[in-house]
Amino acid sequence: MIVRRPSRQIRVGSVLVGGDAPISVQSMTSTDTRDWQATVRQIRELEERGCEIVRVAVPDQEAADALVQIKKLISLPLVADIHFDHRLALAAIKAGVDGLRLNPGNIRDPERVKQVVLAAKERGIPIRVGVNAGSLPPVEHASADFSPARTAERMVAAAMSHIEILERLDFDAIKVSLKAFDVPTTIEAYRRIADLVPYPLHLGITEAGTPSAGSIRSAVGIGTLLYMGIGDTIRVSLTGDPCEEVRVGYEILKSLGLRQHGPVLISCPTCGRIGIDLVSLAAAVEKRLEGISEPIKVAVMGCVVNGPGEAREADVGIAGGGGKGIVFRGGRIVRTVAEDELLPSLLREMDLVLSERAGKGGK
Repeated sequence: MIVRRPSRQIRVGSVLVGGDAPISVQSMTSTDTRDWQATVRQIRELEERGCEIVRVAVPDQEAADALVQIKKLISLPLVADIHFDHRLALAAIKAGVDGLRLNPGNIRDPERVKQVVLAAKERGIPIRVGVNAGSLPPVEHASADFSPARTAERMVAAAMSHIEILERLDFDAIKVSLKAFDVPTTIEAYRRIADLVPYPLHLGITEAGTPSAGSIRSAVGIGTLLYMGIGDTIRVSLTGDPCEEVRVGYEILKSLGLRQHGPVLISCPTCGRIGIDLVSLAAAVEKRLEGISEPIKVAVMGCVVNGPGEAREADVGIAGGGGKGIVFRGGRIVRTVAEDELLPSLLREMDLVLSERAGKGGK
């Protein structure tokens, strides 16, 4: 059983982060924030996929101005991502955002940070101290050590210096992130800061890559930290559709038993024992499961060795071979059908489970 690190709870709009709150799933829009119509459309798509907090880039005043309209038309908590110019943070707060992300590596003037903190405190919104390995204060020595341990140490030092500024201003609505592309560096940075501060931690592997490679890198890094009990909210950073970030985020949480959101598909690996068209069946079932937010475990097994046992543990499942297969539901054999009836039979049982749950929820 995973024992989560105790952390102070903060509120980002309607979402609680830290303490005993569920680990929330975040994403960031890929649209030009200045195009508020496109940004609103994408935020609504993200919400449909289960995103709980959304962040937008605010690179200039025009983007900051667009936040007013965006905020009016969405229901998700909105976080403004600010770099370099503290005036944009002030404009975002005035626009009504629910949180700020600041990078201490590129907003270094304490007096300017103070202005932002006082405005955030007045509005009652949290600030994420967001440290990235790629934007740390410059190292002056040519022979500097860039090992994972040393980089993690510099990341923690940058975060702590910024946190201390906030604390001196009696501001404690703080969330912290320390992201790097390198997984060992990221894990070490979070491990170190987890023992130093009581604030909730936002997990992520920055610049993780395309969905195929980035999902693996993120799962290893974020998953390892979550298993250690570290982390209160996550964002999977991928090069592509941000909706995929939300899907992968929930898959990581589900694999550790930390959240139940949407379906879980169990399918056995391909091997020489497979007696049915397992690949096509699994792909068809996966397609049918898209967009379902209700937790349901579905098994698609290709042989009689592990198939029946695995399928019995699922809400619904099939195990096939030799031109026929068995359909399970709730651990019981429902029927034996020909191979060409496996998919429709499984989908019917799955729809029955979902409709029964919906009926119970409506009573």
